[in-house]
Amino acid sequence: MPTPSRPKLDHTARTVLIAAALVVTISMGVRQAFGVFLTPVVQELGIGREVFGFAIALQNLLFGLIQPFIGMIADRFGPSRVVVAGTVAYVAGLVFAASTADPTGLLVTLGIAVGIGLAGTSFVVVLGAVGRVVPEARRPQCFALVTAGGSLGMFAVVPGAYAMLDAFGWRDAILLLALVASTMIAFGFALDGSRRRDRLSATAGSPSPAQPAGAVSLSQAMTEARGSGSFWLLSLGFGVCGFQITFIGTHLPAYVGDVGVAGWVAAWALGLIGACNIAGAYIIGSLGSRYRSRNVLVVVYALRTAFVLAVVLLPPSPAVILAFAACFGFTWLGTIPLTSSLVARIFGPRYLSTLYGIVFLSHQVGAFLGAWGGGYIYDLLGSYDAVWMAMAGLSAVAAIIHLPISDRPVVHAAAKAT
Repeated sequence: MPTPSRPKLDHTARTVLIAAALVVTISMGVRQAFGVFLTPVVQELGIGREVFGFAIALQNLLFGLIQPFIGMIADRFGPSRVVVAGTVAYVAGLVFAASTADPTGLLVTLGIAVGIGLAGTSFVVVLGAVGRVVPEARRPQCFALVTAGGSLGMFAVVPGAYAMLDAFGWRDAILLLALVASTMIAFGFALDGSRRRDRLSATAGSPSPAQPAGAVSLSQAMTEARGSGSFWLLSLGFGVCGFQITFIGTHLPAYVGDVGVAGWVAAWALGLIGACNIAGAYIIGSLGSRYRSRNVLVVVYALRTAFVLAVVLLPPSPAVILAFAACFGFTWLGTIPLTSSLVARIFGPRYLSTLYGIVFLSHQVGAFLGAWGGGYIYDLLGSYDAVWMAMAGLSAVAAIIHLPISDRPVVHAAAKAT
């Protein structure tokens, strides 16, 4: 059922929203470009695809494992400090990756350092800031705008990274990406508008008008989430999303070459994913503002099942690859505003960075399996066919497990007492 008219955003909310979108645009844009480096890095260092895939897998796993703790730090000390520290780690990882000469260096730089940097500049941190300054009715839509920033970054950065790779080689191209990533510091400071609002609201003795009542303590919020079946179903579904998009982002360029399609198609396919998801993330997130996010998620995963089956069953060609990229790209990050807004709706926005960080951990476990598992299966079987079929099956399962999710807000202990 459609929701009533939505309230307008004030100046603080708009500032935080723009800053969050810019951070995500840069962070996710650079991250999605790593796949174009697989072939030249593997060839120069004399390693298998599994090694490069494991570095990206480690990056994603570490990104997820520390995300709940990063969320707690952001909830406690504010998002700006977290974004600045994350940017420093991100840039350092890229700079040292450009000079690595062995697999260990690749794991430490592109895997560990960049993984830590991503955790500090991620959706978890910035959506927590946005969630505290926008009204509940606008959250899915606003989260979708931030998510679209990640898609814009993918559209802008991936083809650019491919062009830099072609012009300067992979080492100099990574250094240029490090320069791009360093600009996140400039936008991170504006995110503390949400924290300033919280302090003003606390001084006035009343909650922020954009923040309804929620758990009164982190331990209470964690207890409520732990006892919620819907929370764990959301987490499992999000894990499937992580598996899918990380496998595609890491291995699609190599897959395109394997099936005899020109390399430029892979770069433009990744860029097309980002371009289509600029519109897709906003449209899907807006649908979450009008209809139940749970139901929209069911449709998203069902569509992904069909798209993956199509790319597996149809003869490979530039048209098929680009059509798949456009269709799958429309749903690429659409799960993020829907999943995060469900967490905020059920548990309140106060500890959104922490709780969504836990859900995001599941996403990154799936991402680890998608990046490393894709390389492992290829080295074992000589093709990606089994991984594509696994993606289709998991997507169908994800659609089914979202059906029983309840989106009713929890009744907090404090509210029960009154």
